[in-house]
Amino acid sequence: MAEYEFLTYESLDEGRIVRIMLNRPEARNAQHVPLLKELDDAFLRAEADDEVRVVILGGHGRTFSAGHDMAAGAAAQAADPGISPWEAVFGAGNGSSRQGREAHYLGEWHYFFTNTLRWRNLRKITIAQVQGTVYAAGLMLMWACDLIVGADNANFVDVVGARLGMCGLEYFGHPWEFGPRKAKELLLTGDALGVDEAYQLGMVSKVFPAADLEDKTLEFARRIARLPTVTALLIKESVNQTQDNMGFYNALQACFSLHHVNHAHWAELTASGQPYPAELGAWRESPGVRPSVKDQASADAVIR
Repeated sequence: MAEYEFLTYESLDEGRIVRIMLNRPEARNAQHVPLLKELDDAFLRAEADDEVRVVILGGHGRTFSAGHDMAAGAAAQAADPGISPWEAVFGAGNGSSRQGREAHYLGEWHYFFTNTLRWRNLRKITIAQVQGTVYAAGLMLMWACDLIVGADNANFVDVVGARLGMCGLEYFGHPWEFGPRKAKELLLTGDALGVDEAYQLGMVSKVFPAADLEDKTLEFARRIARLPTVTALLIKESVNQTQDNMGFYNALQACFSLHHVNHAHWAELTASGQPYPAELGAWRESPGVRPSVKDQASADAVIR
């Protein structure tokens, strides 16, 4: 077991499988930049190890990931009032000390967009092992993986449109993963997609009882690890290149630019220059999400 502060790294089956687990369960594995830096290091470490064939990405606790840590920047700036708001979010370097919207743009490009795209193209087969309600940027992490295995209690939701007035995430995989019309519905309503429907859409490969998720995911990974490494890699590359030729990569870049037009709009309209229309307190006090239900305009039940 390797030593990280915000994740665990475990080598299994004589090094053929690596299991990386987000380890901020008290924050529902919300992602701040220190965690993302460790995750990038862990992914690249597994990529560089020639014994590794499959990488599992999961999360300790009841939720795979609740998305971006919306409070991390404020906490960092309270601890060190001398740093800029974007240095508080992204740390020093990578443009965080630049003026205007440049610091925000570069920070999100580096830590949210490019990181995720690099993990999508990792030279290993990757499996996301997810449970609970996966929010917003949690979707980005699992979408970067080649396969997604879900617990039977998993739900998938992007609430940044409904709660923050944004047009989706930095890594805009929604139309590719949900399909165009379902993506519009989920983004416009903030409703959650259940794991069974996600399986029917082809986004999720397997659904296992929550209590068996870890063991069953490992069993699935072992099956894939038996393939010759070149076979697995070229299957992955063939599918990824086909998707890129269909416009995936260019669409991601275009939508990242739209994402920052959206941020700039709210920064101009809000008195504080905040790149969202709602204050963080309102975000935290928001009720649970509702499931997307076929025969109701708005479901009565709430997922927490």
